[in-house]
Amino acid sequence: MAKLSLGLQLGYWGAMPNPNHVAMAQEVERLGFDSVWTAESWGNDCFTPLAWIGANTSTIRLGTSVAQLSARTPTACAMAALSLDHLSGGRMILGLGVSGPQVVEGWYGQPYSKPVTRTRDYVAIIRKVLAREEPVTSDSEFYPLPYNGPGSWGMGKPLKPITHPLRADVPIFIGAEGPKNVTQTAQIADGWLPLYYSPYRQEVYADQLVDAKPGFEIAPIVLVNINDDLEQALYPVKAMLGFYIGGMGAAKRNFHKELMARMGFPDEAEAIQQLFLEGKRDEAIAAVPDQFADEISLSGPRDRIREKVKDWEDSPVTSLLVSGEIPMLRELAELVL
Repeated sequence: MAKLSLGLQLGYWGAMPNPNHVAMAQEVERLGFDSVWTAESWGNDCFTPLAWIGANTSTIRLGTSVAQLSARTPTACAMAALSLDHLSGGRMILGLGVSGPQVVEGWYGQPYSKPVTRTRDYVAIIRKVLAREEPVTSDSEFYPLPYNGPGSWGMGKPLKPITHPLRADVPIFIGAEGPKNVTQTAQIADGWLPLYYSPYRQEVYADQLVDAKPGFEIAPIVLVNINDDLEQALYPVKAMLGFYIGGMGAAKRNFHKELMARMGFPDEAEAIQQLFLEGKRDEAIAAVPDQFADEISLSGPRDRIREKVKDWEDSPVTSLLVSGEIPMLRELAELVL
């Protein structure tokens, strides 16, 4: 039974930044949390808040969960990771993800084609930058270096970073959902950031993780709700699932819905999406099975959560990424750490 670590998932900002993020990161560092994570969608970026937090902490690892591939070229992403790793004294974890076609094509104005291949090429270029063994070149279909395509002046020169990276092996984690992407993540990355993971359905991912190297980390987002009333505790989890499975994706392709189906709930996933797209959001939330919401979260009374933590410790998961206010985070640290 492996001991779990905890990470604080701060997510992305809403209309305004949360003024308590630095204080929360400082508190969980004191509590013994292993990591703190920031995200981006189509508002704030993920590196700037992480740098701010890194400047106000000293030991906790700093992760992007996730930096969207289409937001920056692989070399620009490597520069941000290299810089933050130096400034933090080697605490950086570079979490990457492709996002979805609505964001990639609607916000970044780029095609969503071949996301798995795109991810592989992106990671390979970042590794070359951080290794700093030779000028960086790539024959990638998506990120050719030097660029000699339409509009090129034909003067591109292979370069290697002026700044010597603090670590050539900055850990790279990937947020992956589809089977091909998870399989590739185990092959090319140092860790995996699952959106939903059930320690009771390890077989869903088992064959996709066979190529993971020793020390491979698995850090799912796990909603925590400590409440003596289990129904009340599960409601926020069901609300999140109703929104993601119902509306975070197109009607034709919703990766969250497809994942729920692969995890054993295909009919329920179809019903949730149908209700959500009909504008029946409350009914969509009610259609989320309690069992599914319970399996991927830590919900209910303290003693129940303490027992459920043992089930997570018996899984391949290495860290739980959690969100919440400081009193809950303190309580969870007592239960897990």
